[in-house]
Amino acid sequence: MEKMAGKHFCVSFANPQNADWCLKNAQSVMWDNGAFTAFTRKQTFDKEGYIRWLEPRLGHPHWAVVPDVIGGTVQEQKDMLRGWPYPKTLSAPVWHLALPIDYLLALCDEWPRVCFGSSQQYWKVGSLEWRRRVDAAFDALSRRHRHLPAIHMLRGLAQAGKRWPFASADSVNVARNFKNKGK
Repeated sequence: MEKMAGKHFCVSFANPQNADWCLKNAQSVMWDNGAFTAFTRKQTFDKEGYIRWLEPRLGHPHWAVVPDVIGGTVQEQKDMLRGWPYPKTLSAPVWHLALPIDYLLALCDEWPRVCFGSSQQYWKVGSLEWRRRVDAAFDALSRRHRHLPAIHMLRGLAQAGKRWPFASADSVNVARNFKNKGK
């Protein structure tokens, strides 16, 4: 990790062991809520624990992913947004690709940054179905917004620099395999 000092980091609430080091040594940190990890491990997501964990860490230039429900309905996502105590400028809700595009548009009307999450039939990032859905989402956004909102692609670093104008993306693969690059 020392080799990556000064870079941008994604630190998950599900794996927080390096959180304080990243806060001291990163250019910025995206605090991930860990809902994906809880979902894949069939665990209950601890929303209140995540909020408490963020309290001493969240501040500009760092930002946090607002809690979400993997595979959840629009109403379940809205329920997770309710009571979020941090400023929208330091936060980003998740729009899951399986949810209606109208919900994405509503989120982008209210939040300066929104995350795309891959779930259900769009689970596999980069698949044909996934690419078509992301195309449709950006088409709808470009019709609605002269200046696109910042879109962060969760688990999508391999898609950065391709045809979609993601403002940022993350990947656990970088953290796991950076040590193998020898830089």
